Amino acid sequence: MPGSDLLPEAGSPAGRTPARVSRGRVSRGRGRPGRAPARRGRRGDGPTGRPARAVTAAGLIALAAAGLTGCYAKASASPAIELSTAMVPQPTVPGETTAYLVIRNNGGPDRLIRVRTSVGGRVTFRAPEGHGSLTMHTIPAISVPGHNIIRLVPNSVHLLITGARPMHGGKEITLTLTFAHAGVVSVAAQVTNPETGGSSYFLN
Repeated sequence: MPGSDLLPEAGSPAGRTPARVSRGRVSRGRGRPGRAPARRGRRGDGPTGRPARAVTAAGLIALAAAGLTGCYAKASASPAIELSTAMVPQPTVPGETTAYLVIRNNGGPDRLIRVRTSVGGRVTFRAPEGHGSLTMHTIPAISVPGHNIIRLVPNSVHLLITGARPMHGGKEITLTLTFAHAGVVSVAAQVTNPETGGSSYFLN
């Protein structure tokens, strides 16, 4: 009687080499052993698994770093000169008045060399003749120290406007300032009526 490991195949012709049965695999005679079923990789393995995740993570980190750099560049790119709190008293003499404002210099030393207005006329720079003096004289330019704030106010350095068109309280005019290094910067100036306290917000 043949051994238990040599059994004829059902339906096979006589004389054919019987199938050899062994644990875990089946082979026919001297043919190649049957291959075990391919092992299914775990999710995340292989070329689209861990290496891909690592590449994706590296890409996200690079994009985040680039985004932060861009935000930092935008935040730090403030203008060299900033103007604020501009005010022009309503003229008591037709076409003649003064102008006051705050100049913030975020860069190096500069000079205010020219000013024009949206109502025309001529703008000159005025300053006290000496410390504490109330007598004003014309100066060719206004020095603006680097990384500093200067205020053009009454009884100190300020702008004198002459020959301008009518200006009415409650309206605005535009002052366009030209600096030696920073170039042209404009600001809206409120026309106020000193008799009704319209300029007190600037002087307090």
